[in-house]
Amino acid sequence: MTTFRSRSRRIAAAVAAGALAITLAACSGGTGSTGTQTIGKDGTDDGSKLTLWTRAPLEKQAKLLVEAYNKSHKNQVELTVVPNDDYVAKVGAAAGSGGLPDLFAADIVYVPNWVKQGLFQDISKQVDGLSYKDKINQGHLKAGTADGKEHVLPFVLDLSMMFWNKDLFTAAGLDPEKAPANLAEFAADAKKIQALNKPDTYGTATGLNCGGCLVFTWFPSVWADNQQVMNQDGTKSLLDSGTAKDVYSTWQDLWKSGAVLPSSKDEAGPTWTAGFTEGKVGLMFYPATLLSSTPFEAGVAGIPGPKGGGSTFVGGDGIGISKDSKKSPQAWNFLNWMMSEDAQVGVLAKDKDVVSRSDLATNQYSSQDPRLVTINEVAGKGETPFSLNFQEAFNAPNSPWLSLVRNAVLGDGKSVDSDNKEITSVLSQ
Repeated sequence: MTTFRSRSRRIAAAVAAGALAITLAACSGGTGSTGTQTIGKDGTDDGSKLTLWTRAPLEKQAKLLVEAYNKSHKNQVELTVVPNDDYVAKVGAAAGSGGLPDLFAADIVYVPNWVKQGLFQDISKQVDGLSYKDKINQGHLKAGTADGKEHVLPFVLDLSMMFWNKDLFTAAGLDPEKAPANLAEFAADAKKIQALNKPDTYGTATGLNCGGCLVFTWFPSVWADNQQVMNQDGTKSLLDSGTAKDVYSTWQDLWKSGAVLPSSKDEAGPTWTAGFTEGKVGLMFYPATLLSSTPFEAGVAGIPGPKGGGSTFVGGDGIGISKDSKKSPQAWNFLNWMMSEDAQVGVLAKDKDVVSRSDLATNQYSSQDPRLVTINEVAGKGETPFSLNFQEAFNAPNSPWLSLVRNAVLGDGKSVDSDNKEITSVLSQ
């Protein structure tokens, strides 16, 4: 859950996702398999050429991983970076024609449905053979598991965190080293920054016309208070709880007070983080992957709930071997290396990205920046929500979740219960 599309293009993506499900239901009998290919523990490194697709938002991390692998292995991976808005349609077309690459990454919210439709091969034996399996991010493993069989590993993790601009905190008389302890303090700090009356500067920002932005940044406030957003099967919405209503009322108050960046009202995703990155927003819930590109001193903490605590949406992409690959042993060699310390620490941690293994969370690079330690610690407390109909219920531009939030924050807030029932209606289909 790391990127969010413009309204018109998200409609196309949602339609493509639906078409993909229909197409694959007709051509696939379930989860993929490796056929007659035998995959050893470490895979095969024999100089084969492998193909890999990823979405544009993960281009930086994907290039770093592929370059490092290619320098140290006989196999060579050819990376194709696809515009985010075109990715679902491209995968759907390739899946229907048998033209998927050897390896491809997928936004974690799409993974359960694509696994169900048979796009990924079963790599359970190989994953089960990893000595550190229980240290791999469990949310991503769960998303890629069907009928007890695993199909994906984490590719790049993206966490939602609370960031604050230390310069603006200092200017507002706030302690730049102290994170707001709960959602009420978050709101109070945003209002204090707003009271500075600095030109084009606002207390906070979000994407009120972006369902993906909102699940990424608001679900953690519910989890932080030890509440859930859905039932375990992902078929019932619990977003009418007292905790959830406290989240909506806090944001409604922030909006009415004028402490929210005005463009947040119509923000559909493409520029939802720009205000903070430009130093025009005091504090906001923000992607951890942008830490290395934030051009000023920022504080980082978990996203608090109404009562406090801290949590995160463990998003990003999973990656697996496609159903069409004829080079499963070689593809596994890449995946196996990708989970190694050389890749997780030597490539990702070095770039200030979150590692996918908890046993590597404390490393030579994280120790140089306490914020990385914080991010890695919060990652262990975060969640990755699971539902086959997640896209339709939450991410689609006409999703009932988006209607709930807009009614609760921009409206009178009286339709939360009925809007929540609409979310359940979609989840349970």
